[in-house]
Amino acid sequence: MNQTDQRDLARLLATLRRECRQQSGLDARLTPPDKETAYRVARQVEEELGLEVVGWKIAAMKEEMQRQLRTDAPIYGRVYAGHIRPTPVSVEYAKQCSPIPEVEYQARLGSDLPPRAKPYTIEEVTEAVASLHPGLELAECRFVHDEKFPPLPAVLADGAGGGTICYGPAIADWKRRDIPGQEVVLSCNGTPRRRGTAADALDHPMVPVTWLANELSRTGIGLKAGQMISTGTLTGMLRPKAGETYVADFGPFGSVTATYAG
Repeated sequence: MNQTDQRDLARLLATLRRECRQQSGLDARLTPPDKETAYRVARQVEEELGLEVVGWKIAAMKEEMQRQLRTDAPIYGRVYAGHIRPTPVSVEYAKQCSPIPEVEYQARLGSDLPPRAKPYTIEEVTEAVASLHPGLELAECRFVHDEKFPPLPAVLADGAGGGTICYGPAIADWKRRDIPGQEVVLSCNGTPRRRGTAADALDHPMVPVTWLANELSRTGIGLKAGQMISTGTLTGMLRPKAGETYVADFGPFGSVTATYAG
C-alpha cells in the first residue's frame, strides 16, 4: 500500500467521522495489508481531523475477545476531543455508527509516559495513573457490519472502533481496592444484560494500560498527562436500539449511564 493510498484512506475515514456515517466495504486499493500500515493510517486520520487526542481505547486483551475481533494481539485506537464526557451521557442513536456499549474501567494519567528505549513496568505505569473511574465506552465503526465488512487492519485504521467515553467519579483509594474481583453489571432499561469482572477480562486495568504505554513508546507516540484510557470491555459486546438507556453498575465503585436517544 503506497503513501498515496494511505493518505486517501485517511481522508476517507476522517470524512466518515466528521459526517457521522458509514460505508459498506472498502476498495482493495485502500485496505491496509497489515497492522503496522493500519496504525500509520490512523495517525494520518488524526492529522486530517485536526483534533486533539484526549484519550485511548484498548481492546482484545485476552484470547476470547481476540477471536471475536479477528486479531492475535491487543489493539488500540484514539479518542478525540469532545468524546470524553462525564456521566450521564446522551448520544443521538441515528448518528452512531454500529454502536456498541462496553463496560470498562477508565484510567486518567497524571504524568507523561513518553517514548523510551526501556519498557515501562506495571509499577511505573500505576504510579503515573492519577485516577481510576467506572465507565462505558460507546464504541463505533465506520464500516457497516455486512458481507463486505473489511479485514481487521481497516478497522484499526479507523481507530479500532473508538467512539465516546462516558466516565463516573474517581474510585477512592483505588490502588488498595479489589478492582479485579468486583463484579460489574450492564443493564438496559433496568434489565440486567451482561456481567463481568476485570479479573476475567483483563486481569487488572493496569495490565492493558502498561501494554498500551509500551506499544506507544515503541512506535514513538507516547502517552500524555490528562489523557484517559478505556481499558477494555468487561462485559463483551451487544447491539443497542434507539431509545435504550444503559447503566454500568460497579457496585461500591459507582455507576455510569448512557442513553441512545431515538
